[in-house]
Amino acid sequence: MPQRDYVKAGRAKPRPKKNAPPPKTYPWPLMVLAAALLLAFAWFLYHLSTREPVAIPEPAKRAAITPQKELPPKPKAEPYQYIKELENKEIQVKVEELENKGPFEMYCGVYRSEETAEQLKAKIAFAGYASTVRRIEGKNGVFFRVTLGPYASKRQAESEKSRLNRQKVADCRIAAI
Repeated sequence: MPQRDYVKAGRAKPRPKKNAPPPKTYPWPLMVLAAALLLAFAWFLYHLSTREPVAIPEPAKRAAITPQKELPPKPKAEPYQYIKELENKEIQVKVEELENKGPFEMYCGVYRSEETAEQLKAKIAFAGYASTVRRIEGKNGVFFRVTLGPYASKRQAESEKSRLNRQKVADCRIAAI
């Protein structure tokens, strides 16, 4: 079998060259416009420098005011009567007593294991609050609840809850007992 020359057969025909981009022309219109603007600005500056200053008329002089040493006399009667009326006026305000919904307690977590509840109790203790772990027996088994309180007002419970949230100790909820 004769040997074939695969090298010559494998060569592809040279591709025709794409049209080369036309040579870039110099932007003559833009250069003419820039030169015209530059000449106009130079003419404007020359015009401002050769212009004669305009005389500004002086304002008319006022008569010299002499300060008075005496104050005018105080009026004998008050021209407004509402001041005396307001001094003697009484306002009646109805104060409604808010019901105290009772003592409040903060619930911070419910866990199946007592160890986990004790760990949360320790975190709360490091934050500076005393908490308790209560054993709860329910349908699904025994749970351990971590609580804080009781608090006399909801405002006090809210302030301690926000401090615990800021310290990222526990996310608690408040409920009335």
